[in-house]
Amino acid sequence: MNKKGLPVILVILSVTLFSGCISSTGNSSETAGNFENNENSGSEISENNSDVLYQISTIDALLQGVYDGVLPVKELETHGDFGIGTFDKLEGEMLALDGNYYQIKTDRIAYPVSGETTTPFATVTYFEADKNFRLEEPENLAELEAFIDLNLPSENLFYAIRIDGNFSSVKARSVPRQEKPYQKLADAVANQSDFEFKNVSGTLVGFRTPEYVEGVNVPGYHLHFITADRNEGGHVLDLEIKDGDIAFDTTRAFLMELPAGGDFYDAELGQDLKEDLKKVEK
Repeated sequence: MNKKGLPVILVILSVTLFSGCISSTGNSSETAGNFENNENSGSEISENNSDVLYQISTIDALLQGVYDGVLPVKELETHGDFGIGTFDKLEGEMLALDGNYYQIKTDRIAYPVSGETTTPFATVTYFEADKNFRLEEPENLAELEAFIDLNLPSENLFYAIRIDGNFSSVKARSVPRQEKPYQKLADAVANQSDFEFKNVSGTLVGFRTPEYVEGVNVPGYHLHFITADRNEGGHVLDLEIKDGDIAFDTTRAFLMELPAGGDFYDAELGQDLKEDLKKVEK
């Protein structure tokens, strides 16, 4: 990918990053060896590793109306086969599953996406489940999230979440294409299309991110939905799940690229946008 126009921020949560500094001490070999031999403290993560959460731009930029696409989907595909986001001019919801990218528009139809289509904000990874478990009892969205939390090793890591299930209902939405001058996202969703799926089978795709990424991504859960036939879906607002198979992929590396110029450079990103985010997500 041509990186000229996109500054990069790479955050890797790994104690072995310090091994180079330790090697200057008298006990360097022994200490470094201890790090390498400890599977719980070591890291095999690199920028090209599949165990990386990749993101273009920030959620606060999207909240402030930075909607122009900056990254083609064909480039996004090189960073992951699973994820969510939106498209140029905020036109529809993005959902990537099993390597297929979909654009869910306000008619709730999931359209296959051209590689030339661009995105202003997306989060993707290569999904490789670290844990699978079964949900046997009906739950609403809040109960489902709490159930998943009980199975996570830590609240401080990133998780890709996939749930294949049967649902009594899924309430979802999509946002229409915006035109300049762009309004803020909290205002744009006033014209969103809401729809409800009843007694449907399908897949939830999304992420659980730590509280400390506020302003960068959506803290907590952010889920999109697609039907089992992959024909319809949307951004999840609420749901009632009957049963399902849950899988999560623990991700300890976060790679973010930022737009070069445009509205991103002028966006006021230091504001407290918690209330705007609540309005947009629910």
